Amino acid sequence: MVARVNTVAFQGIDVVDVDVQVQISPGMPVFTVVGLPDKAVAESRERVRAALNAIGLALPPKRITVNLSPADLPKEGSHYDLPIALAILGAMGVLPADEIAGYAALGELALDGALTAVAGVLPAADHAAKAGRGVICPAASGGEAAWAGDGVEVLAPGGLLALVNHFKGRQVLTPPEPMLADDDAPIPDLSDIKGQETAKRALEVAAAGGHNLLMVGPPGAGKSMLAARLPGLLPPLQPAEALEVSKIASLAGQLKDGRIGRRRPYRDPHHSASVAAMVGGGLRTRPGEVSLAHFGTLFLDELPEFPRAVLEALRQPLETGGVTVARANAHVSYPARFQLVAAMNPCRCGHLDDPARACSRAPKCALDYQAKLSGPLIDRFDLRVDVPAVSAADLSLPPPAESSADVAARVAVAREIQTGRYRDLEAPDNVRTNADVDGELLEQVAAPDGDGRRLLTEAVDAMRLSARGYHRVLRVARTLADLEGAAEVKRVHIAEALSYRRIALGR
Repeated sequence: MVARVNTVAFQGIDVVDVDVQVQISPGMPVFTVVGLPDKAVAESRERVRAALNAIGLALPPKRITVNLSPADLPKEGSHYDLPIALAILGAMGVLPADEIAGYAALGELALDGALTAVAGVLPAADHAAKAGRGVICPAASGGEAAWAGDGVEVLAPGGLLALVNHFKGRQVLTPPEPMLADDDAPIPDLSDIKGQETAKRALEVAAAGGHNLLMVGPPGAGKSMLAARLPGLLPPLQPAEALEVSKIASLAGQLKDGRIGRRRPYRDPHHSASVAAMVGGGLRTRPGEVSLAHFGTLFLDELPEFPRAVLEALRQPLETGGVTVARANAHVSYPARFQLVAAMNPCRCGHLDDPARACSRAPKCALDYQAKLSGPLIDRFDLRVDVPAVSAADLSLPPPAESSADVAARVAVAREIQTGRYRDLEAPDNVRTNADVDGELLEQVAAPDGDGRRLLTEAVDAMRLSARGYHRVLRVARTLADLEGAAEVKRVHIAEALSYRRIALGR
């Protein structure tokens, strides 16, 4: 007799069915797992053996063969413990094999039979729901599995014994409830920043249209403070976006207590991050920072200090909204539609524009420092603003009257305008903000009036804008018009959009 239990394997954001087959046959006592298991899966034999002993069951002294099908697909992770144990119990006749075959199971077993949380429960549960299966997972992961839908049966026991008792009718497992994250944690307020009115305006424009922003200024000018206040300006995630973001966090094992929230991600990796840490990869090909920032913000402080290879690896996801990690044994893809915000000093010491403090190597030191950034990367920033040092007069002023909530209200109105516009135009699903629009659709929604087009044409020649730069000016101008509630892009919007591209770096 062969007992079967369904589980899953992960290939990037994609979920693949895995059929766990167990056969107990006469022969020398041996416990074999086949089907390209990695070290964690191979070690499941000892965890399963100990967990069964803990609940008063012993493996029969026969030949036990576990096949993970398809056999040519690499199997990674400890979540195979539970489906292997269930299939063995089905083959032993302890559990009804026909009932457990209707579930997708995943979970790690402790030596005492308890079930430990594993990564990827949310995408696995969503995949099982589409296939019409139930879900069996650890109690710690039940909250995220419950988001798969009301029609999906979710069993989330604390241990293997509770699950056996449930199938035997001795115990009833309570269905888990969907868990919501606490989104009330405080976010730094924009009213804390004195001065820097130009940078605040650029931050509002970036939030309204989802534009990439680069801030250049001396140390202590408030660049990091401004970036930390961007999450307070952004609207909450839509339900479908929250589910997609949470799937990525679940795969990375970063979905705390299985709770899903609607606050947009904000990632700020250190400049020592590797290419694999930034775009994804590693031994088990985990999502990187660009994917963990999906539908949110990726903040890179001290931009030129990042390795050149890391910065150049950002160019593809910035354009396509996704990243493909190619390895010898696998090609996996993750979504990565994020908003890039970066900060940098004008030179290594940071005091290039201060005659009293600038070093004797200026301006060569600035050219060398800025040359760490390539022209194509700089060209992908829609907004580039100068953040000068704050004067003593500004610091002595009372706090600004405008708070993050005031700016967020204007941003929300502009986002609603964009959502309605692209819905009415039946734009592709990946077009949510002005920063996403391109091609003929961009020319349709952001076509400037006569004066604006003449100014833009002159600026293209005078500022030597690339085709990408030309389109990014149009996108920013469209956002400025949305903030103003204007139906048409005018000369004043083009002029302000061009002012955000005056800083030339990476040359």
